[in-house]
Amino acid sequence: MKRPRMQETASTSVDLLALRECVEQFTTKTIVLLGDFVADEFQYGEISRVSREAPVLILKHRETQLVPGGGANAANNLASLGARVLPVTAVGDDAAGEALIAHFRRQRVNVSGIFRVKGWTTPTKSRFLAGWAHTVGQQVLRVDYEPKSPLPDAVRKKLRQRLSANLRHAHALAVSDYGFGIATPELVQQASAKGKSALHITLDARYRLHRYAKAGITSATPNEAELEAEHHTAIGQNTGELTRAGRATLSEMKLRSLLVTRGRHGAALFEPGDRLTQIPVHGSDQAVDVTGAGDTVLAAYTLALACGASPLEAAHIANIAGGLVVMKRGTATISREELLDAIRAEASGAVS
Repeated sequence: MKRPRMQETASTSVDLLALRECVEQFTTKTIVLLGDFVADEFQYGEISRVSREAPVLILKHRETQLVPGGGANAANNLASLGARVLPVTAVGDDAAGEALIAHFRRQRVNVSGIFRVKGWTTPTKSRFLAGWAHTVGQQVLRVDYEPKSPLPDAVRKKLRQRLSANLRHAHALAVSDYGFGIATPELVQQASAKGKSALHITLDARYRLHRYAKAGITSATPNEAELEAEHHTAIGQNTGELTRAGRATLSEMKLRSLLVTRGRHGAALFEPGDRLTQIPVHGSDQAVDVTGAGDTVLAAYTLALACGASPLEAAHIANIAGGLVVMKRGTATISREELLDAIRAEASGAVS
């Protein structure tokens, strides 16, 4: 039997007042964040000369900044957007882990679900940026530090217990899987089986999205490259291939919605009933820095759904949030006030 053709629409208009009212509710929601906490380290230096030892630049170190990355960036965005965040994760008993915990303490985030693991390495991405005085530094090297061993079973048990306890008080669960072993399909499946039936469970997985097909995920927010890798294809401007891959993932994972971020091409929202909505990029299509933009989208989309927004309304909110954060350098967040201002500006433009 021939399948009905997927109903495709351009960015269906949404009630901007409804979007604003949704964002204003962000402060009333509690979101559990399960995922890999990563330390994003930026080492800035000025180019002093070329080395005599090898044809490489010598950088005179100016400053080092360490900010939350990966799942920690998603948690940071949730907090910045006004939500009460309950992170469930593990970090190493090292300087990077301590720095992440200290950051969230300063943000008044409950850190009781962040477990320190002796002998384990906090995943760290160390970026070296070089520039002349009064110029913007350009990344010249990245060094990654990763755990060399899996999490101990005792820590996994603690994660499972804390996740179950925190979900009793939550409006949604956001899962941020960067492949370091904190978030697993088994852990999410156990949590979803014991949790509230109406609980929104959103997923952003860097690798092998379909591993979560039986985990009870309700929505996912992959970028286009991640969707391509899952289906061993190239999408580009091929709408037919985008439709095929998106519809297959929606069906395989039994999702209520699938939001695919597409860089300068905006976003594509897949919903049951063969519905596909293409949403143009918000703001400029010339991003300053896309580092961590997917974390912002996950945070905004999860919060909007938790507030009762439809998938289309939530997708528009997440698209605006993503468009704002890519105009900032480094791993960044946006605030609830910035998001509200952007929605108001869009409403003013629509009226004029």
